[in-house]
Amino acid sequence: MVEIRKVTFRGKTIEELQSMSIQEFAKLCTSRARKSLLKNGVDKKFLKKVEATKQTVKPKYVKTHKRDLVIVPQMVGGRVSIYKGKDWEQIDVSTKMLGHYLGEFALTRKRLQHGKAGIGATKSSTAVTAR
Repeated sequence: MVEIRKVTFRGKTIEELQSMSIQEFAKLCTSRARKSLLKNGVDKKFLKKVEATKQTVKPKYVKTHKRDLVIVPQMVGGRVSIYKGKDWEQIDVSTKMLGHYLGEFALTRKRLQHGKAGIGATKSSTAVTAR
């Protein structure tokens, strides 16, 4: 018999978290996220948009430039498109993202990729003729 593991955040199920207020949820977050939630709160207009799209049959992505929003339980199951400076990163909010910032899931810089050495970069490249 296979048991289905319940997803929890700091010992609370998702149903318990969604019934909490933002101030109660902030107490479960890390200190940086807690300070942000208690000082700024949550953008209620953005939260309403995410809630509205969750109710539709084929939910659309809610676009935002706000990378400093803390992900709260009311956003779980929503679809958010975050601006990365040039294009949009589309994410589906899951329970593992709770307490993190939106910007953590849309990286603004590309990974460093090393190519081959150019002419003059090494001793052996002096033997190569430039065309």
